[in-house]
Amino acid sequence: MNPDIQENTWNNRYRDAGEHYLFGTEPNRFLAHRAALLLNGQTALAVADGEGRNSVWLAEQGLAVTAVEISPVAIEKARRLAAGRKVDVRFMLADMLAPNWPPLELDSSFDWVIGIFIQFVAPAARERQFEVMKQLTRPGGRILLHGYTPKQLDYKTGGPAASENLYTRERLQAAFADWEIEEIIDYEDDISEGVGHKGRSALIGLIARKP
Repeated sequence: MNPDIQENTWNNRYRDAGEHYLFGTEPNRFLAHRAALLLNGQTALAVADGEGRNSVWLAEQGLAVTAVEISPVAIEKARRLAAGRKVDVRFMLADMLAPNWPPLELDSSFDWVIGIFIQFVAPAARERQFEVMKQLTRPGGRILLHGYTPKQLDYKTGGPAASENLYTRERLQAAFADWEIEEIIDYEDDISEGVGHKGRSALIGLIARKP
């Protein structure tokens, strides 16, 4: 998808939500249930962070958090959320798939690189997306992913409509074959994340450690 079209699409979605938050203000449940792995003082990057629910929660756990998002409307709402919860998050307006991204100062910087429901790209672009996330992770650091499996197309309770955009165990295992996969789990659950993700869902989560 053209970056300008993608930015406008998400701007419109976040703007249409008004004062409400499209995916709510509480953290993703898969991420929140791994809180014991997060150590005070660690660094974290939340990619395609949207309106800030996950980056703000990470900052509340004592992490130094950077959040990247393509939509200025979402970042404005995320700043309000962070201010209301009295935490500091470094928000960056950027397209993580741009040819000149990431900037050198972010390279291999983060203990955690976190992607929650970032399945807005086709397979070719996903390779670039994962490449960038790997580049941003320090040696010994981790990537955490959470998203939908193709069975989600039966539920229609959130996520993209294209099966090839969704994760399977095989796709993630292949993408992180040279990393230590500490956890990979696919399951079904009832989720309630604003109006954007609501209802029975087919989910998959991954934690992988960089050599």
